[in-house]
Amino acid sequence: MGSPPISFIRQNNIVLLRCFMVLFLSCITARFNLFSNLPFITLTASHSDPSDISSSLKSLSLDGHFSFDDIHKAARDFGNRYQFFPMAILHPKSVLDIAATINHIYRMGRRSELTVAARGHGHSLQGQAQAHQGVVVNMESLRGLEMQIHAGKRPYVDVYGGELWINILHESLKHGFSPKSWTDYLHLTVGGTLSNAGISGQAFRHGPQISNVYQLEVVTGKGEVVNCSKKQNADLFYSVLGGLGQFGIITRARIALEPAPKMVKWIKVLYSDFSIFASDQEHLITTEKTFDYIEGFVLINRTGILNNWRSSFNPKDSLQASQFNSEGRTLYCLEMAKNFNPDETDLMNQEIESFLSQLSYIPSTLFQSEVSYTEFLDRVHLSEIKLRSKGLWEVPHPWLNLLIPKSRIHDFAEEVFGNILTDTSNGPVLIYPLRKSKWNSRTSAVTPGEEIFYLVAFLSSALPSSTGTNGLEHILTQNKRILDFCRTARLGMKQYLPHYTTQEEWRAHFGSRWEAFVQRKSTYDPLAILAPGQRIFQKAVPLS
Repeated sequence: MGSPPISFIRQNNIVLLRCFMVLFLSCITARFNLFSNLPFITLTASHSDPSDISSSLKSLSLDGHFSFDDIHKAARDFGNRYQFFPMAILHPKSVLDIAATINHIYRMGRRSELTVAARGHGHSLQGQAQAHQGVVVNMESLRGLEMQIHAGKRPYVDVYGGELWINILHESLKHGFSPKSWTDYLHLTVGGTLSNAGISGQAFRHGPQISNVYQLEVVTGKGEVVNCSKKQNADLFYSVLGGLGQFGIITRARIALEPAPKMVKWIKVLYSDFSIFASDQEHLITTEKTFDYIEGFVLINRTGILNNWRSSFNPKDSLQASQFNSEGRTLYCLEMAKNFNPDETDLMNQEIESFLSQLSYIPSTLFQSEVSYTEFLDRVHLSEIKLRSKGLWEVPHPWLNLLIPKSRIHDFAEEVFGNILTDTSNGPVLIYPLRKSKWNSRTSAVTPGEEIFYLVAFLSSALPSSTGTNGLEHILTQNKRILDFCRTARLGMKQYLPHYTTQEEWRAHFGSRWEAFVQRKSTYDPLAILAPGQRIFQKAVPLS
C-alpha cells in the first residue's frame, strides 16, 4: 500500500553540506520563533515572478497535469463565503504526482510563497481547502481507482483519499460489509473527513471515523510518501487524523469494516422538556444494549412538524398524532435507528419495544419507518436534490459546530434555545451526546475534557439577497452571540470544524496540546506549505 519515500536532499560534497549546516544553525532560532509565534503576521517578502513559478510547475514530469486557467471552481466551497483564487490546480493521476509537486515547492524553500491545499468534494465552510495564489490538489482525480476489500477477522477496505464515502458504501455492500462510523452526508471524501474527525449518530458506539482507521498513506509537507499506522510511524499517523490537513495529505486509507445489515428501523419521537430529552439520550448512549444510531435536533417555532413526517413515517397512534399541536413550542426530537436483517424482524421489534419503554418522550409523537440500510445512510442526499432543484443549494452556509461538555449543556440550552435562537427555519439544529472514551487522545482532534459531551450543530443556509432573519448577516450575528455566550460563561466549549482568526484563539482551542501541535508541524511541514486555508500557520518567507 504505497510507494517508497521520495528523497529530497542529496549530498553533493562535504563542503556543500558544511555550508548548509552553518547557514541552518545560524538561523534556526529566528526560524522557529517566527514559525511558532507569528503565524498570522503578514511579512514583507521577495515575490517570485508568477510566470517563472508556473513554468517550473509545468516542467515537472507527471502522470497528471496542471491547469492554470480554469481555477474558479477551486476558489469556492460549500460555505460559499470565501473566494481565494489559486495559481494552479493539480489534477494528479498518481500519488507520486502529489509528492513530486510538494517536493518541488519544498525545495524552492522560503524564496517562494507557494502553498498547497488538498480539495476533495469542496465541502469546507470557510475556505479551508483553498490556497491563495497557491496550488490546489484536485483529490477527486484519484477517485474511482480500485478499492480493495479484505474479509477476515478484521475486515477492511483500502481506498484513495479522494474517494467518496457513498462509493465506499456501495462497493463494500457488494461484499456484505460496511464501514462502522459515518457522517450524516456521504458525498464527502475520505481525506476530508479524516482530517477533521467524521461524526454521526454511530459515533457514541464506534467513535468518530478517525477511530476506525487501520493505516494511512500520507504525503508530508516535504514531499515524502509515508505509510503509517499505530505501529509504524505512529506519530505521523495520529498527527494526520483530525489534523486539519496541517501535517500531510491523506492519499490512501485502510478503513475498518463490519458485516452490513440490509434494513433499518428508523424512529423519531418528540420532547418538550430539554432535561428529559438530554437524560434519555445520555441513558441510551451509555447502555450496553441500545440503538445503532442516536441523534437529536431542536425545533423552534416549527408548525405542523408531524404533518411533514407523515409522508415517510407512520405514527404509532394516528388519532393521538393528529391531535398533537406543535404551534409556537420549542421541541426536541430524538432520532434513533436499529439495524436488522429481514429474518430478524420479530426480535428487532421486541428489542425496540424494550428500548422505548425506558424513555419518557411524548407518547403521541412516536413515528417509525422501515427503510433499506443504504436509503437510511444516504438520507441527506435526497434533501440536497430537492434544494438543488429550487436553486437553494449553492447559497452561503454559515454553519457553526460546537462540542459542549455534559455538565454545561443545560446552561447552554437555556440561553441559546431560550433567548438567542428564535426559530430554526434556516436549517437543522443538531444536538446529541458523544463519549470521549471512543476517541483516541493521541490524534490531533480536540474535544472537551468530560467523558460525555454534546455536538451542537447549527446548519444554517442564508439567502444572499435577504436582509431578514434568513439573511447572512443575521445568522452570523446570531452565531457570534452564541460564541460570545460560550466564552463569557466559560462553558469549556470546543469548536468542531474549527475556524479562528487569531493565534490566541488557536492556542486556546488546543490548550495544553498547542505546543505538541506546533512541534508536529515543524516536523512534517516545516515550511508551512500545507492547508493554508485553515489560517493556523503562515508559510515562512524571508524578510526583505
